[in-house]
Amino acid sequence: MEARDDEDIAGQNIQSTDDNVCPSVSSNERTTVTEPMSPENTDKDKECLSKHSTSLTNKQRGNEMTLLPASIDSLSIHQLAAQGEVSEVAAHLSKDTSLLNKQDERGFTPLMWAAAFGEKSTVDFLLDKGADPKAIAWERESALTLASSGGYVDIVKSLLSHGVDINTYDWNGGTPLLYAVRGNHIKCVQALLASGADMTIESESGYSPMALAFALGHKKIQKVLENHILKLYKSPT
Repeated sequence: MEARDDEDIAGQNIQSTDDNVCPSVSSNERTTVTEPMSPENTDKDKECLSKHSTSLTNKQRGNEMTLLPASIDSLSIHQLAAQGEVSEVAAHLSKDTSLLNKQDERGFTPLMWAAAFGEKSTVDFLLDKGADPKAIAWERESALTLASSGGYVDIVKSLLSHGVDINTYDWNGGTPLLYAVRGNHIKCVQALLASGADMTIESESGYSPMALAFALGHKKIQKVLENHILKLYKSPT
């Protein structure tokens, strides 16, 4: 697994898939968050943007505690990709090539799960086999968004080299850059900015990358963003 680009891992909790809904969205209505940022909404807005699209439950990832441990043969290709079982993923594909871009109940492909959990070798293998790096899940998650949220800069760079949309957004209006800022992943932020990520895009809750970095107290991220702005101003037109 690729080492995470974490400036501050402490305090970041991986939520279960049932807890991924933004507080301002009812359980029966999966729509974008439209409340403007305000002092009384600050904590709620932060929680909205901190939605962890990348989280797998133990059951989904194949680590559920049972009377008998799950065997490799019982895991889906998505679970195997999330665990970095390249040889087993290859075995599944040798039997059924349609599994390469198969979407699960959330619309995630094997590549998305590998990207979400920093399994760089699996990501590379799937891309070499022709996996679609531009696939979008049901709530508009992408492999790039998931890798950026997790802080896996090498995977971010690999996906960018395959021509993915750097400014793709999910149901919450979160872009890869916004999720990298939220996670305090400096190297991911730098890689995204270097590849042309748009700093002006705001989430549905009203956060730009700079505003989010300020709200979360990510001072090093703020400095990276400020330096990028200065560089843009100094660039010849």
